[in-house]
Amino acid sequence: MSLLHGCSSVAPAWLCAHADILLYLAPSAALAFLIWMVSNAHPFFFVFTVAGTLCHELAHFSVGLLTNAEPTGLTIIPRRRGKLWELGSVTFANLRWYNAAPAALAPVLVLLVPLAFAWWRTRGGLQFGPVDLALTFVLAPQFLSFWPSPVDWRLALRSWPYLIVIIIALGILFWLQPSLFRFVKT
Repeated sequence: MSLLHGCSSVAPAWLCAHADILLYLAPSAALAFLIWMVSNAHPFFFVFTVAGTLCHELAHFSVGLLTNAEPTGLTIIPRRRGKLWELGSVTFANLRWYNAAPAALAPVLVLLVPLAFAWWRTRGGLQFGPVDLALTFVLAPQFLSFWPSPVDWRLALRSWPYLIVIIIALGILFWLQPSLFRFVKT
């Protein structure tokens, strides 16, 4: 039994086809977990999250520029807020219903950074050298920073009218192509 056949018996084919990318990212994900554990122990360990925080806040800032949310400030200097630490922030002058969700949820795009690097490094086959070890330390914080914060999710709720547009679009799609919504063959 080949490795590919064994993989396809327990996982979807697209996952097996990209197993080298996932295997390449495994050390970065493990290091991200370790950084997450030690950063809660002492504020000094925030040094290891700087690259991720910078990408997170730059995602807010750049998408805010693209959607006319008018970013007015960006900081990546950690501040104590009660019992929690705020690692960075971006302020907007024109956050409206149409640009709140894209600007607030933009850090999800940070996940494309490790995926792009892994694709680039595994194009010629899976190899792991000294350069990849250094990249592991750069990519690990990205796994910690791609998820929007609770404040980001609250700001994204300002875009609730998008839900109406999505529901109407799905209704029209269901009316025009009901076969797209059949999940079980009859």
